[in-house]
Amino acid sequence: MVAAHPKKERSLVILKPDAIQRSLMGTILSRIENTGLKFVAMKFILPKAEQCWTHYNKDEEWFLKKGGRVVDDRKAQGLSIDKEPIEYGKDIIQANVDFFTSGPVLAFVVEGNQSVAIVKKLVGGTEPTTSDVGTIRGDLTVDSYALSSIDNRAVRNLVHCSDSPEEAEREIPIWFEESEILKYRLVQEQILYDVNLDGILE
Repeated sequence: MVAAHPKKERSLVILKPDAIQRSLMGTILSRIENTGLKFVAMKFILPKAEQCWTHYNKDEEWFLKKGGRVVDDRKAQGLSIDKEPIEYGKDIIQANVDFFTSGPVLAFVVEGNQSVAIVKKLVGGTEPTTSDVGTIRGDLTVDSYALSSIDNRAVRNLVHCSDSPEEAEREIPIWFEESEILKYRLVQEQILYDVNLDGILE
């Protein structure tokens, strides 16, 4: 019996303004490309604020959780608590929107088996100081939640990537029309995805 063909997921990846300003596009792209994932769409753009708010799509539970962490950080630093936690949480998204719209970003879609999990593994945890050595965030930047919350700005962690296949399907249309996503085949896909490799050897 022939095995079922693995689903080729799509994942959205965005190189943030700090990655662009630090000339890290080539370094980050090569790490992703070297896995065997396929680039199917790419654009270099200056995001719009409303596009970013739609992208982040957070609810009150998220605002409360993240805002509570900001309050804890401010207490630890001996700073005043001037707002309710939910307002600090909303400030996080506003800071992210301000950061995203501060300069050009490189947005792209990659496709391949478990692409979301593969990209997340490469990118590493959201906070650079606790992200594993060998990941993009762990190796290429040193920002932290504590520092960014004290400075009242977004954490500068170089890359956005989709958290789940479902989230990728929601995010991609915010940045790309379906007509902008190309369908083509790489030679290496035969090695990775084809069950029958007859014809590779003469």
